[in-house]
Amino acid sequence: MDPDLTPLVAQTNGAPILSVGADIVDVDRMRQIVDRQPSFVTRVFTEGEVAYCHAAADPAQRFAARFAAKEAGLKALGVGLGGADFHDFEVVKHESGQPELVVTGRAADRAEALGVGSWLITLSHSDLSALAVVLTTTNPAS
Repeated sequence: MDPDLTPLVAQTNGAPILSVGADIVDVDRMRQIVDRQPSFVTRVFTEGEVAYCHAAADPAQRFAARFAAKEAGLKALGVGLGGADFHDFEVVKHESGQPELVVTGRAADRAEALGVGSWLITLSHSDLSALAVVLTTTNPAS
C-alpha cells in the first residue's frame, strides 16, 4: 500500500469511500447574513454550534465553516437544499480539535438507505473563505 494513503485507510478502517461533498463559503457574506438576519442562525445552526461560534473573536469564520459542512453533507448524500434539514447536520469539535459531523433526522435516514457507515469531515478557513470536505464510507458489511 502507498504509505501516503495509510492515514486515510486508518480513518476509514479500510472501508471504501462511498461519496464526497465539498463546499466553500465567503466569510464576509456569512457575517452580513448573521448580522442582518438573526433568524438565519437559529434556523440553520444547532444550539451547540451557535455557542461554539459565538465564543470566537470572529464568529463569522466558524459559522461559515459549519454552513459549508452542512452543504457538503447534503452533496455527499446526493441531495440539494430541502433534501434534509440543516439541523440534521451538526459539527462538533473534539478536545483534540478534530471535527465530527453528527448526522440525524432525514439526513441519517438517507445515509442509511445509501449504506453510509461513517462520515469524515475536514474544515478550514481564512479571513476570506471557509471550506468543508465531507467523505462517507460504506458499512463494513456492505
